Amino acid sequence: MAVATQGTSVVDPDRAGISPQIPADRISYTDLYARWEKGNWSATEIDFSQDKIDWQTKLEPIQRKAAIWQYSLFFWGEDAVADNLSPYIDAAPREEQKYFLATQQVDEARHAVFFKRFMAEVAGIGGGRAAAEGLEAIRHQLTPGFRVIFNRLGRMAEELRRDRSRPKLAEAVTLYHLLIEASLAQAGQHMITSYLQRMGVMPGFLQGMENVAVDEQRHIAFGVKLISDLAREDRRVPAAVARILRELTPYTSQVLQPPNWDERYVTCFGFSWDDVGVTGMKSLLGRLRAAGLDPHNLPGGPIFLRDLSVEEMVRRGRKLARSGITGVRSGPTARDPETVALLFDTIRRRVRPDHGLNKPMTFQWQFTDGDIAPWYLKVENGTAAVGEGLAERPDLVIRVPYQLWVDIIGGRRNGLQALLSGKMRVSNPLALLKLQQVFGEG
Repeated sequence: MAVATQGTSVVDPDRAGISPQIPADRISYTDLYARWEKGNWSATEIDFSQDKIDWQTKLEPIQRKAAIWQYSLFFWGEDAVADNLSPYIDAAPREEQKYFLATQQVDEARHAVFFKRFMAEVAGIGGGRAAAEGLEAIRHQLTPGFRVIFNRLGRMAEELRRDRSRPKLAEAVTLYHLLIEASLAQAGQHMITSYLQRMGVMPGFLQGMENVAVDEQRHIAFGVKLISDLAREDRRVPAAVARILRELTPYTSQVLQPPNWDERYVTCFGFSWDDVGVTGMKSLLGRLRAAGLDPHNLPGGPIFLRDLSVEEMVRRGRKLARSGITGVRSGPTARDPETVALLFDTIRRRVRPDHGLNKPMTFQWQFTDGDIAPWYLKVENGTAAVGEGLAERPDLVIRVPYQLWVDIIGGRRNGLQALLSGKMRVSNPLALLKLQQVFGEG
């Protein structure tokens, strides 16, 4: 994973005399700005004449349907990031950072124009001159995870207007540059450019996508460097990065969630859902490391499960989302034994290594629905284990409906409110605080 700029980097004045220790140290704001000047391109001059022919004659109906769905996410996303970037410029501590962010806002607007043109001129969607018309025509294509993450981007912009501190800026850059651009967008770009090249179709759109990808590489490199600098300047930054990742990574599995989880929307182009997910996850983990942050040792409980491979994490994320445990739930959570076992195995893996319990403790769940077996979690020094059934002498017994507990775990319901309403009952409130300690952010 390369995040350093190509060629000879200009030395950042603030880094003069400092030996490079992490990849971010090889990136210069001055160099990134210069690359923007050299890499300018025109979204209005791309020729879509062959694309119009290929769209009708070389793509199968399912491929056209899938392409509209994929490109709609990009069109909406590019417009959203262009709209929400100005608070980042205001919050950036250095002038060189502000200069580059100004170029990025131009890039994002250009990307939105490019996708708007393709959707109108080739796919025949949202005709007319106004971008708003095109955006409204694709609104129904937006996926559950996409809506959550981009709604959060809008709220983040408002938060950044009120709070320009380094930790808040780090949260915003993690969301924008690392999660949206490095993980989600880059994985989608890789899939799209790969199948267009392999199929030999739509040269205008391919040219535009390759230009977009080059722009995004600059943006991502900037985000990596800025996170690195912010972390060195303020010790609260790693916790801020962890906070936004912990909040939003459960929804990433639903960003590329096709209608009815129909994987033909991806497989019709020779990819699997997991192919795209693995590309995105590897990119995110690599960029965190390049910024000097170990993704497995961020403050608080585990965000990325160290003892699983990237492929296993991606498959688990999809299973958790499809079963209604994490993310946006569209129906009742699955209640079969395999799903419940997966839930508690994930709970086990989320235990903080530095939980600080001074003695072994056992936490017991008894589901009041009647059709779900009880489960327990046993936490000792350095180990955590789960099991089905009743544990001997548990320190805490939680009696709760299965769906309510899953919604608390998934962040959709408030645990305190469940306690106050009597829908969740506990045998020992003090031990409940210990359970919170086991998983808390610290």
